Amino acid sequence: MQDPNKGDRATTDSCSLAPIADLIDRLRVDCPWDRELSLADLRAYLIEEAHELAAAIDERDPAAINEELGDLLFEAVYVARLTAAELGEMPLGGAIRTVIDKMVARHPHVFGDEKDQAAPGSAAEVAARWEQRKRNSDGERSVLDGVPASLPALVGAYRLGQKAAGIGFDWDSTEAVRAKVAEELGELDQETAGGQAGQSAGAQARVEEELGDVLFALANLARHLKVDPERALAAANRKFRRRFAAMEAELGPGGEHRMEELERLWERAKEREGRASPGDP
Repeated sequence: MQDPNKGDRATTDSCSLAPIADLIDRLRVDCPWDRELSLADLRAYLIEEAHELAAAIDERDPAAINEELGDLLFEAVYVARLTAAELGEMPLGGAIRTVIDKMVARHPHVFGDEKDQAAPGSAAEVAARWEQRKRNSDGERSVLDGVPASLPALVGAYRLGQKAAGIGFDWDSTEAVRAKVAEELGELDQETAGGQAGQSAGAQARVEEELGDVLFALANLARHLKVDPERALAAANRKFRRRFAAMEAELGPGGEHRMEELERLWERAKEREGRASPGDP
């Protein structure tokens, strides 16, 4: 087997996935850990690497994107190798051909096959035609079939709303979605009124259901505002981490602190960022 660290680099395509495949083949022979790795094991690593790449994109850090994209490509090629080993199929070449054919077929307005109708004039029209072609080609029984149940729940809610809106099942305006959020919050308030939440399994289940409805409505409000809710929440999480770290740095070592002191230091951390406002968390 060829050593992936050797060879004529001048004649190697820098964008080829072959060196990754060669490296994986070497690891599967010489590394006891890699020899025991299964396709099922890779599922968790694949998800983890995708999230790390998403975080690098959020940070707009080219070096981090480069590293995390490499990790994700490595995992993708590893999936192909283990699929071949466990299922007797080598999907990498087929996967590349399939995705190219699929993208060409779903962009007839680009590749010249859409002769029976005018070219789409907006991104929304392109998206609507895309969903229709996808349902026709994939044989989906429902417009929601294309949303994997394994998606993170917030992303899933956002995509379910997009899919439903594709056939016209949607609120007429942002104001209408905002009213729905208020309605769901009211129902949550009813379930938590008087401190009843959590006193029984049934009460807690109702609170969980109503809170889920609030979050689903918020994901759809984000869609109407043209905001990716996952990205917005990730940014809020980073902001909280940053400000909390600044607060901790002033507190120093120790146990619990008075809430008044914590709030004072929190406000100071916000002011240092120059973005303090009444609506900030």
